[in-house]
Amino acid sequence: MTRYRDRAEAGRVLADRLTALIGEPDVVVLGLVRGGVPVARVIAERLGAPLDVLVVRKLGMPMAPEVAFGALGPGGVRVLNDMVANHLGPDDIAEVQRREQAELDRREQLYRADRPPLDLTGRIAVIVDDGLATGASARAAVQVARQLGARRVVVAVPVSSEEAYEMLAAEADEVICAQRPPAFGAVGAYYDDFHEVSDEEVTTTLTATG
Repeated sequence: MTRYRDRAEAGRVLADRLTALIGEPDVVVLGLVRGGVPVARVIAERLGAPLDVLVVRKLGMPMAPEVAFGALGPGGVRVLNDMVANHLGPDDIAEVQRREQAELDRREQLYRADRPPLDLTGRIAVIVDDGLATGASARAAVQVARQLGARRVVVAVPVSSEEAYEMLAAEADEVICAQRPPAFGAVGAYYDDFHEVSDEEVTTTLTATG
């Protein structure tokens, strides 16, 4: 198991695996909010590609929020993990979805304040996160990117569970993953610095990268 010093180091490791995209005119790097944004910033700089954000929200079990039964994305996209969601009643699902939809809308408004709506028509979308445990959020992101017109969707992550990797490999055109430990645990276990990324850090990053 390799530990990263921080998300920036993880981004440098991933960027080394994405050099084939340097010079491609249609590439856009999309950081999954919030933890994927610092990783994506480094990749975008290395590729010489624009950086943007993709807001998705994990739908967590009411008594165990870290366990996802699905995810939401902009444009009304909803992805459900039926094996997990079947343990919940429709009222529980509706309540979690209502709460997470409100937060998704808030973040979209905050991060896209002066930015045009995300348009991926004909683009190569590189979706970046700081790690995949269940993969539910990344799966929603792939579907959002396709709905927004991306002609190719690449998922790039520093670390992933085998289950999430296989799920994403079936959804995306390509998955770039630096390591897939057999006993995964939690994403934070692979970082020395895994601080919670704030809204301010995201907006500052977007402003600095134009």
